[in-house]
Amino acid sequence: MIRELVLTPKFKRAFRSFVRRDAKLKKRIEETLAQMRLEVFTLQLDTHKLSGELLGLRACSCGYDCRIVFAIEVDRETGQEVIILFDVGHHNEVY
Repeated sequence: MIRELVLTPKFKRAFRSFVRRDAKLKKRIEETLAQMRLEVFTLQLDTHKLSGELLGLRACSCGYDCRIVFAIEVDRETGQEVIILFDVGHHNEVY
């Protein structure tokens, strides 16, 4: 099932800032986003639920120390599942 990706303003800012610091990760993040659209629960992404302040959200890996925080919701208009992207960065930055 292909899901639409919805980028929040916070995600866009974090992405720009993150790739400015480490340009090599840009391609890896873009590949991860493409994989998320196709199958967000593939073992390669290590998708998992979060707890604490981020309860209700999920995260996936896009490299050793890179994480994407997101939620899966149903679009009210289309009835399709969408992935809402909230944050990207190093493990300690997003958790």
